[in-house]
Amino acid sequence: MHTRDAAAAGESQQRLFTLPVWREAPFFTARERAALELTEAGTRLTDGPVPDEVFDQAAAEFSETELAELIWTIAVINAWNRLGAVARPWPL
Repeated sequence: MHTRDAAAAGESQQRLFTLPVWREAPFFTARERAALELTEAGTRLTDGPVPDEVFDQAAAEFSETELAELIWTIAVINAWNRLGAVARPWPL
């Protein structure tokens, strides 16, 4: 669903297909990389809290308001994913 929406909004197939390996792909800006890194760190909290350097890099790329919006977006998407994992609203 999200891939179709992104493609319909004009995102290239090349970037969509390389998103899982964004660290190795040359198609993402420093700002996008900071957002992806913060998203991964904020999702994989079993690895520990978000490292200062990850937060600092995101703070360098985004205004205070943008950073707050990004953090809320990460939190809400993670909450929906966790609710789905627990409630299992899809057929198994």
